Amino acid sequence: MDKNQIGVQYMQEGNYEEAAKAFNEAIEENPTDPVAYINFGNVLSAVGDDEKAIKFYQRALEIDENAAAAYYSIGNIMFTHDQFDEAKNMFETAMKKGLESADNYFMLGLTLVQLDKNRFALPYLQRSVELNEEDAEARFQYGLCLAQLEFIDESMVQFEKCIELDPGHSDAYYNLGVSYAFKENSTKAIEMFNKALENQPDHLLAGHAKKLIENMQ
Repeated sequence: MDKNQIGVQYMQEGNYEEAAKAFNEAIEENPTDPVAYINFGNVLSAVGDDEKAIKFYQRALEIDENAAAAYYSIGNIMFTHDQFDEAKNMFETAMKKGLESADNYFMLGLTLVQLDKNRFALPYLQRSVELNEEDAEARFQYGLCLAQLEFIDESMVQFEKCIELDPGHSDAYYNLGVSYAFKENSTKAIEMFNKALENQPDHLLAGHAKKLIENMQ
């Protein structure tokens, strides 16, 4: 197993110190390998040193301007710092450079939602779900985007699939409740709000929506 693989294994275990050592050794052994720089950047980002992480991603791009994973990783950092236009550019560049991953589609979709471009976000979130059908959060965000574009029936399908994958997803129950309320099915709406509150007793939106419907009955 090479140093990069060893480092990735340490990262998955949450042992960032050993991961950093392994990636550092990988860089020393092969200073022109962009993957080692990207991996080292990922460790730095995981421990909150985003500024230094970006330098490692940029170094990877100096070695290979087609290193798609570096663009994706920079995009993630930009997203967490609410720099959505920059994040969008990075995720789009990663895609142009050949990164066809569910995560990249998902993050590009989320970024477009943050930029109030839901209609543009929709196909990326859809593609993310197609590439990774088991991702409950991608299902939820796709459903949310559909709901915001008033595709209510289609959004409900995604919320239900999200709950199948993650029965504790209180926000999916809440949004299903809102959808049932929209369709004037108050019994099912209250049932969904109750489920949201079972999973998260301090879910203020679900509590408020439930009271609202009960008062109207």
